Formats: sequence, C-alpha cells, structure tokens
Amino acid sequence: MSPTRSTRHRKLQVLAAATAVVALAAGCSDANSKNNQEDRKAGAATGVLNIGMPNGPQTNNSNPFLGTSAANSLGYRNVMYEPLVMTNPIKPAEKGKPWLASAWTWSDNFTKVEFTVTDKAKWSDGKPLTAEDVAFTFQMIKDNKAINGNGIAYDGIESSGDKVTLTFKESQFVNQNKIVSTFVVPKHIWSKVKDPATEPNRKPIGSGPYVLKTFTPQTTTLVAAPSYWKGETKVKELRYTSYNDNSAQTTALASGKSEWSFVFLPDFKKLYIDKDPENHKLWFPSGLGIHGLWFNTTKKPFDDVAIRRAMEMVVDRHAIHIQAQATLYPEITNKTGIPQPAGEPFLAPEYKDAKTTVDVEGAKKVLKDAGYKLKGGKLLDKSGKPITLTLTDPAGWNDYITGLQMMAESWKELGIEAKVKTQTAEAWTSDVSNGKFDATLHWTNSGATPYDLYQNVMDGELLQPIGKAAQLGNFGRFDSPEATKALKEYANAADDSARTTALNTLQKIFVEQVPMIPTAAAPIGAEYSTKNWVGWPDESNPYGSPQPTQQNALEIVLNLKPAKK
Repeated sequence: MSPTRSTRHRKLQVLAAATAVVALAAGCSDANSKNNQEDRKAGAATGVLNIGMPNGPQTNNSNPFLGTSAANSLGYRNVMYEPLVMTNPIKPAEKGKPWLASAWTWSDNFTKVEFTVTDKAKWSDGKPLTAEDVAFTFQMIKDNKAINGNGIAYDGIESSGDKVTLTFKESQFVNQNKIVSTFVVPKHIWSKVKDPATEPNRKPIGSGPYVLKTFTPQTTTLVAAPSYWKGETKVKELRYTSYNDNSAQTTALASGKSEWSFVFLPDFKKLYIDKDPENHKLWFPSGLGIHGLWFNTTKKPFDDVAIRRAMEMVVDRHAIHIQAQATLYPEITNKTGIPQPAGEPFLAPEYKDAKTTVDVEGAKKVLKDAGYKLKGGKLLDKSGKPITLTLTDPAGWNDYITGLQMMAESWKELGIEAKVKTQTAEAWTSDVSNGKFDATLHWTNSGATPYDLYQNVMDGELLQPIGKAAQLGNFGRFDSPEATKALKEYANAADDSARTTALNTLQKIFVEQVPMIPTAAAPIGAEYSTKNWVGWPDESNPYGSPQPTQQNALEIVLNLKPAKK
C-alpha cells in the first residue's frame, strides 16, 4: 500500500484491491500496428504490458484531477494526460525535463513563471494543443478549489502566442515542481464541463500516447494513439487490472500475469524474486514522505493533544517495521517523522536525538496529568465514558492492517480499546477525504525538503469541514494557525536562515501536538518484470520513480523496449 500517489503523490501515490486475474490476450491494438510483427519477433509478446494494482473494483471515472478516480487509483491518467514539465520525485531538487513546455522561466522571487508551449503536441481527437489550453487549465484549477489539490493561490493567468504567464502574490519556491508538472486538459472539452470536481470524464481526450479503449470495474484497457507527437510507442497496449487485495496481486506478479505493480510483499524474495530470479525485479527508493496514523482531530477525545501524545508514546515503530512492513519500508527513528539519513540536515537542534522510544509509564502520566482516569482496566474520558476508537484501512492492505492491529494492542496498556475495520479502497478513500474516520494509516506527500510532509498534514489552507472533500491534504482536519503561519513563512522566506527557523517551528508543533503518528518512510517503489520489456528505471539508472501510479509512468512506458529473446 502506498501513495499517489500524488502520490502516493504517495503521491506516495496508492495500493489496494479488485477482482479477477487478467489473462494475457493474443491480440493487441491495431494502433501503431505496422511494427507489431517486428515487436513479436523481438520478444515483446503481443505488444501488451500488463499492469496491476490491488485496489478493488473501480468506478468508471477518468478525471485526472481527482485522487478518487480510477484514472488516478490505477495510474492510467499519467499516460493519457501530460505535464508541462516532467519532474523526478526521487531527485526533486533537479531541474525537470521539458514536456508540453519547451521552456519555462521563474522570476521575481518565484512569484512569476513563463512557459513556452510546444507547437508539436496534439489532442487525441486531432486538434492542436495550444497555449490557450494551458491557460484554460490553470484558470479552471484556480476557479475550482475542489480540484486545486495542492492549494496553490494563483493570481494572474495570461496567454499570448505560444507563451503562458502565471503570477502569484506570494513566492512559489516550495511549489515549483507542483506547478510545472500540472496536467493539461483540452479547452474545447472541459469548457463544456459544468463541475470539474464531479465530472466522470468517461471519454477522455488527452495529449498522451494512449487512449482509453475499454473500462470494466476489474480491467481497463488503453491502446496506443494513432499518432503521438513524441513518436511511435513500442508498447501497443496497456492493461490495468485492479485485483481484490495484496494476495491476489502478489499471485499475479509471481505467475507473470502482472508485469508491473506497487504492492506490499511480506516476503518479497520468496513470494516474488525467487519465482523468476532472472526477470522479477523490485526497486523501492524513497523520498521525504512518510506513512503514519492520521488522527481525526475534530473528534473527541482525539481533539485533545494529551490523548494523541500518550498514544504516540506507546507505539513500537521497530516492531511495526519488522512485523508489519517486513523491513521493506525504511524505519522511522526520529519523533519529527523526518526520514533518516536523507532528512538529517533538516533536523532542528532540539530534536537531533529525539528517538522514537516506547514509554508506557510516561504516557500514563500524560493522561493522568490531563485529567483522564483508569478504571477497571479502561481509560475514561473527562465525562466518565470509556475511550474507544475505530481504525480503518482497505481490506487486503496487509502491511497497514497489521500495523493497525499492533497499535491497537499497544494501546490496551493505556486502557484504550481500538477496533480495526476494513473497507473497500474506494469507500476508504472517500471517507478519508471527507473526514469520516477516527484514525487511519495513510501516506503523506514528499518533496525536496520536509516542507511537503508537514504541509500535507498540518496546512490550514487545505482545511475543509467534515463532509466536504479535502483533496490530498489535511485529512485529519488539524487546525493550527501557528503551523499554517510557519508553513507560509517557510514558503515565502527570502533566505535559508528564515526557512530553517520556520522548519524548526514546524517540527516542534508536529512533535508536541501529534497530528499523526509516523510509522515508516514512504517508498516510491515497484515490482516489475524484464521478461517482455526492458528499460525500467532502477538504482543504476534512476531517471524516475518506478511506481505505475506516479507521473513518471509516462516516461517509463515511452522508454520501454521489447526484451530480446
């Protein structure tokens, strides 16, 4: 399990569940078909690449802006819609690659950016992609808060010729990659959409190399566009299968029916690598995002920091790292949640040695000092009622479910009763977005600095009331004006010293107020097979995140070539 994404990403774009094992069909799209025979001879099977995610039955929704859409959950939005610039979440500090924008320039302390839009790109219906489409996309995001998942405050948006200029009232230093990697949609289609936040977009028109052919709750098929502005693709057909759970997805990977996925494997060597040591590969790089237990801070008694602090103090992260995550995810060892060693330079002096230890007696003292009482083995709230909570995550997400169960067991020592409830991935995603949960394991955003992690969890600019969808941020409805202020100060800082001061404040708020309990560093990883296709990113060639739900998926499929037999 993990991010979309949106990422996870996140992400760390996502994982979870669906049904049916997809069979490798004999035929493929006739799009780009003139080289099909050549591809077969080269050993690329039928030109098909089988992609799987354990995300459960999907609803027909290809809206690229919604974290809840099938296009986002399975990742196929990334090969239909394209960004202005292709960035690399593994190396977020590096300059991105030109894509729909052939050039871009930031100025005035990151309050202005000018894009030069390529004149080569076309929409899949044959119409040219223009600067007007780009300006329209940004204007639509500005006008519709529900699809502005990053909460970016756009100001002026203008286009002239092949140029698009965006201006902002505040510095966008921390949002550079988010802005330049925005998906572009066609004005002639989306200008007719009444509400872009609810639009199912069942007949998507994009500029990418693939178009939607068929959709079912279990399998979505995309085929190569008749023509693509960057040239012909070697992969002729993409089949996205959404398996019921991690177990079904693992079985499909082990058998070769699924060639690319991001799924938690409790014993990856035995379950996957050893099934085909020559071709079964796995690469799990990480950024500065994390996994953790998000509290719904609007619900009593979890609106009380004493409860959250005490619960955090008895969680055994090391045990979770071994038993729930099978050591696949990097361990969290610092209370700030900042992954080490990558985050070492960012740690505030007071938290350099703030290790994640278990302190049951200390937790009991925090509760006693706050007025809570232990009676008959049960912790009572200030009205005398036993404290209980329900922990939720999708069925089949074995690592998360095991982690929840382990935390629930540890809280028994405080007299807190926690029950674990599983849902479909779709229902869970909706409930998390709408704030309809007590506590849930979820991932955070990742970036070049810990800012993205903290912004994702604590930014008041992303705050939504219960029942109104929060798009990819502050799901726990954490309301801290001090944190929001520090985030703004970091984003608008004129120098590194000011940023350091703001980041130190954010660490203090996170540690002392515990809006979430970090449990692991978030990998941006994947399992993939080299039996039919080669050219995947790996440690020796880290040109992008290997995860199929990340934006780099587009770059990957364009880079793949038939394996020689």
